[in-house]
Amino acid sequence: MRDAEFIRRWMLAMAEAVESEAKHLTDLDSAIGDADHGANLQRGFTAVAEALRAELPATPGAVLVLAGRQLISKVGGASGPLYGSLLRATGKALGDAAEADDAQLREALQAGVDAVVKLGGAQPGDKTMLDTLVPALAALADGYPAARAAAEKGAKDTIPLQARKGRASYLGERSIGHEDPGAASSALLITALAEVAADV
Repeated sequence: MRDAEFIRRWMLAMAEAVESEAKHLTDLDSAIGDADHGANLQRGFTAVAEALRAELPATPGAVLVLAGRQLISKVGGASGPLYGSLLRATGKALGDAAEADDAQLREALQAGVDAVVKLGGAQPGDKTMLDTLVPALAALADGYPAARAAAEKGAKDTIPLQARKGRASYLGERSIGHEDPGAASSALLITALAEVAADV
């Protein structure tokens, strides 16, 4: 069973991953975006970490809602609303339960991914974070290591795609040959989850 402390550790692990990979994410974004993805996520997840060190909400859902709220309020561009919606919708789907099993967490994450689809209007194959999240979620039924592998593959699989959503879509065919920064950061999110699950 996954409790509030487990979700807190996931968010802190993501904050550490973003801190260490911020330059790489910004480098990816400089090729096909605004060159601010790493800096924006770094600012957002630093705020998430600070909030969760100051206060641990009582339930897994409340931890994710708090994290999502921080991202929406602190992060500019598209990544704040998208990541914030992902985490808030996941948290709301978990409800007020004190614990969640892995199947419940998977279902809640599906609600989070659905919120991203609704907000951004993208689908898998459009060269966005969904190219990581959708296969990772499908693989999560086979365990966290499988989800991590699918996420990492999904991010790399965006390289030959032409962007159809987001800032990169303005580049047309010039977006081909570059890894999508949102897909790359989403792989960090799934990897952080897998690493925390492995430590339990």
